Parts: sequence; structure tokens; C-alpha cells
Amino acid sequence: MASFYLTKNLIQILVLCTLATVSVCARPRILELWVPADTDMLTYHNGEVLQGNIPVSIVWYGQFTPTQKSILTDFLLSLTSTSQAPAPSVGQWWSTIDQLYLSKVGNTGQQSQVTLGNQVSDDSYSMGKYLTMSQISQLAANAGLQQGGITLVLTADDVGAEDFCTNRCGFHASDQSTKSTYIWVGNSATQCPGKCAWPFHQPMYGPQNPPLVAPNGDVGMDGMIINIASMIAGTATNPFGDGYFQGSKDAPLEAATACPGVYGKGAYPGYAGQLQTDPTDGCSYNANGANGKKYLLPGLFDPSSSTCSTLD
Repeated sequence: MASFYLTKNLIQILVLCTLATVSVCARPRILELWVPADTDMLTYHNGEVLQGNIPVSIVWYGQFTPTQKSILTDFLLSLTSTSQAPAPSVGQWWSTIDQLYLSKVGNTGQQSQVTLGNQVSDDSYSMGKYLTMSQISQLAANAGLQQGGITLVLTADDVGAEDFCTNRCGFHASDQSTKSTYIWVGNSATQCPGKCAWPFHQPMYGPQNPPLVAPNGDVGMDGMIINIASMIAGTATNPFGDGYFQGSKDAPLEAATACPGVYGKGAYPGYAGQLQTDPTDGCSYNANGANGKKYLLPGLFDPSSSTCSTLD
């Protein structure tokens, strides 16, 4: 893992916290141009983190092709400790989360890993093609929230959602009454790829460098992987709002969102950093995954050194 200090004026993915209900706190991931606060205060706040086996269930809302589903499920399979992908790998990225954050809580001595849980398809748009936060919460609940696990609610590219594209690309939330967590991420391919699928699309704001070639040939899904990875990192390390974060509890920076726009060494505004390039199709990536898949994953903040670590 390579480390380097954060630069200012990055195209930033800012985490906000809004109370949807008394028991649910959602931390959206949105794209903004801003000057980040000092990040040497990302610390542990004595709360819970997700540890051990972390089952991740999926709700597919809307129309997803089998290829699109395989991009996501192979990513989740790549997070397990048994993944045999060559370095740099998705498994190494997850191990960094475990080493920097999860293993430091409770001294369990057990390596935490993600496991693929149940999948539910709602390709008939049972709640329509525009979802509120409460409807997203209901979709997660209908799928069967698990204590200690994560439910992913993923919406297709023709589904709108509350504040999607204007203020958020996705969020993670928790239900305190059941001690369960869920994540929502939308496919931005036809709605706001310049916000939620950068660097695989021309950015809506900031420096206008050419977009990178998406590693799986799908700008929307490859953009979703970035957002899903960021939200999984935040959920695992700060599931209930009192784990690892920096700043206000109501607007925290977390393990991945504290490293905005950073994917490789030397990243700066409009430049994702030094990445691997596939000689066959020219796609850019920084992590190998299961079944030959390649992915671009966000840098992770190292609280001990106040630097961002990437898979270089």
C-alpha cells in the first residue's frame, strides 16, 4: 500500500448525516468541489464496528443485466480472505480496512471478512421509478436486515431517488432498533455520470481531463462499485455513528470519504492518480478481483499517519 498526504481543493465526496427517522441515520456520498478540513482527527469514538463474518445481501431494484450483476457479485466475492486474485487485489484493499480499523476494536484476533448473502430482484419496480429515503429503508427491511450484516439496495439507471445526483450518489444508514445496517447506491449512467461515475465520465465540475476507460466496460456499474466500496468501508468502520470518523457526528468523514478523489499515488484535482492499465482494452484499475474482474477502489485513510493509502 502506498501512502501520501491529502491535497486540498480535491473533487470531494462529502459525507453528510441526516436523520430520516429517530432510529435511522443516513450518511450520503456526494460529489462536491471543496477545501477539506484537516484530516488528522479521524479517530475512534468507542462505538461498534462490524467484525467477524459480515454477510452482505443485495436488493436489485429495477432492470439489471446478468453481466451487471456479475460485476457486483464478483466484487463482493473478491473481498473474502479466500480470494486468490493477483496483487494488487480487492482482498488486499479489504485487509487494509481490517488492519487499520476493525482489528483494533476489542482485540478479537479474528480477521473480518465479507460474505455474499441472499439476493432479491425487484425488476417490476414495486415502489415506482422514484424512491424516497423511507422507501429505500423499507426495501432493505423487506429483504430481511441482519444484525452484524449489510443489505445493499441498488437501483437501476432509470430509477430516481431522493437527492440522487443533486446531493448524493449513495448513503449508508443504520436502524438502531435492530442494530442492522444498509446501503443504497444508484446507477448514474443516464442521470449524472459526471458526478457519480467520475473518473469514468467527464466531470461535471472541476478540471476537464479525459475520462478513464471503465475496467468492466460499464460506466454506470463501475461507478457504482466505487460508491459501494466507499459505503462498505464507512459502514464497517462506523456502522452506528459512534465508530471511526472525523468531524461532526452529523457530517462525518469516514475511512474512504476522508480520501476524496484519491485512487492512486500522486492524485490531484481532476487526476485519479497512477493506476494500472490493461494493455488489451486500455481500461484503468487499481485492484484485481474474482473471476478475472478488475476494479477501481477508493483510497483509505490511515488514522495513525494521517495519510491516504492506495493499492500501488
